[in-house]
Amino acid sequence: MRATAALLEQPGQPFVLTEVDLDDPRPDEVLVRVAAVGICGTDLEFAGFFPTPALLGHEGAGIVERVGAHVTSVRPGDHVAMSFTSCGTCALCRTGSPAYCRSFDAVNFSGRRPDGSTAVTHEGREVNAHFLGQSSFASHVVAPERAVVKMDPSWDLLRAGPFGCGFQTGAGGVLNVLQPRPGSSIAIFGAGAVGVAAIIAAALSSCKVIAAVDVNPAKLEAARGYGATHTVDSSAGGTAEQLTALVPEGFDFVIDTTGHEKVLRTAVEALGPLGRAGVIGVGPSESMSFDWRSILNGRTVTGIVAGSSVPQLFLPQLLELNAEGRFPVDKMISYFPFEQINEAVTAVRSGTVGKAVLTF
Repeated sequence: MRATAALLEQPGQPFVLTEVDLDDPRPDEVLVRVAAVGICGTDLEFAGFFPTPALLGHEGAGIVERVGAHVTSVRPGDHVAMSFTSCGTCALCRTGSPAYCRSFDAVNFSGRRPDGSTAVTHEGREVNAHFLGQSSFASHVVAPERAVVKMDPSWDLLRAGPFGCGFQTGAGGVLNVLQPRPGSSIAIFGAGAVGVAAIIAAALSSCKVIAAVDVNPAKLEAARGYGATHTVDSSAGGTAEQLTALVPEGFDFVIDTTGHEKVLRTAVEALGPLGRAGVIGVGPSESMSFDWRSILNGRTVTGIVAGSSVPQLFLPQLLELNAEGRFPVDKMISYFPFEQINEAVTAVRSGTVGKAVLTF
């Protein structure tokens, strides 16, 4: 079938709207008509080097149109959010940790199905797609069943997409991994969409001190509205001193969403004894380093992928919280028509919007 897609013809170039051809879904695949898709920092990062022609996008939500012969979890007409995929057969998938699937990179970032094929072509050329199980910068998606999550049809389909990546990642880092006790202290570095989700989750966990750290005063002001009890403007330096003034004995937990080595080092050094650092951000730094004294006294540094979640279980919980008004991310979303994808990308890069969502 034909679909409208935003193709990346060359790394680092603007997206080009065009028509592509999609394969029929295989027995374990689903055809989804996309209603909305969020723009994530991961899309923008991979747009700089992913092999082209490429079809990115991984925060999609829509309605199932067709299912393969072996699909049992959804049927045509179901509303779904989409998330990452996994092999489903390795020991980590089988024991409830699909975010750490042994084939995670191969099935999410290779641009191909496991057998090396692609469901997307453009004017006879194979397109590198299947990005994080979906490649949802398109009107229709052919996705593996493991990448789709059935939604209650009463939930808002247009804002569901970012729950599959950004919101799931931030919230899951707190709720699934760190699991702070009521009264704990936590510092969250980066107050973008992922950081805001972590802030909301910390508030849901009844943390006593929730410090948002960022260089953008507008983001810090907004963070207070999501539950941050304190804010730290790190643009002028002195971040460590400001954090020490807030919690002299050291924080119980920290989360880094920035991917900057210096930021992560500051975060780890802000911990108290037995403190835990969650590393979520994938950013410009290729390595991290700490003084060995930074991780004495029982401090730990834990890498977190996709909130360590099982999307089919965790996303409905977050969407239900959102429907109840307890996970209030709606006010940070700005909507753009799909045709304005490049304008939306510019807004995301400049930080003028919290979360851009494209609508069809």
